Amino acid sequence: MTKRNKRIAALVCGLLGCLCFGAGDWLMLYGDPAYTGKVYWLTEGVRHIPQWRFDISMALALPGIVLYGIALFAVQDYIKSERERTIYHYLNAFGLTPWLALHLFVVMVLCLWSFSGDLALATELRDRLNWFVFASEAMMLPVFLYWFYLQISGRTVFPKWFAWTSVLVFYALLSGVKTLLPVSAFRLGFTNGLMSESMILWFGCMLLWERRTEA
Repeated sequence: MTKRNKRIAALVCGLLGCLCFGAGDWLMLYGDPAYTGKVYWLTEGVRHIPQWRFDISMALALPGIVLYGIALFAVQDYIKSERERTIYHYLNAFGLTPWLALHLFVVMVLCLWSFSGDLALATELRDRLNWFVFASEAMMLPVFLYWFYLQISGRTVFPKWFAWTSVLVFYALLSGVKTLLPVSAFRLGFTNGLMSESMILWFGCMLLWERRTEA
């Protein structure tokens, strides 16, 4: 298998990883958006979600993170400099570390609310460990910022303008789309899956570029 075909296969793995995580994100939150507490995602819909949906959401995260890792590590082949490939490699390793843990934390809070019906208890668990969300995001963000820097400065095989296909750009655009949606179960699922939806667009753009260069 050529290097190019390996990259294509890895990007397809990334798309499958997005489907795994995205499906899990929708499963664990899609429902009645009404809520009474201070946490908008501790909704009445979640209160009535059957436990098997949380089980499937966690089960999908396991192959999802493996498939993400395959694609994200393969992306380093697009970087021109060996030194910058190494930096990207380690930033990516650090960024993948909290991904599953963050997913597990959110599922645990939702599962507690659904199982017990005790909103105060679920909110307290979320509040006690909410710092973990920010710490995880702080570890996940640098690799994508670094990738954007490499692209916008011409340090990858892509043209500089391709930096605007960054996952961060897609995330910002989809966040804007989210604000236009009416409050609904669909908006909850869409919001919870924003990262997966952004990643699938990012991987998709790189796959299209690979096909174009072949032609």
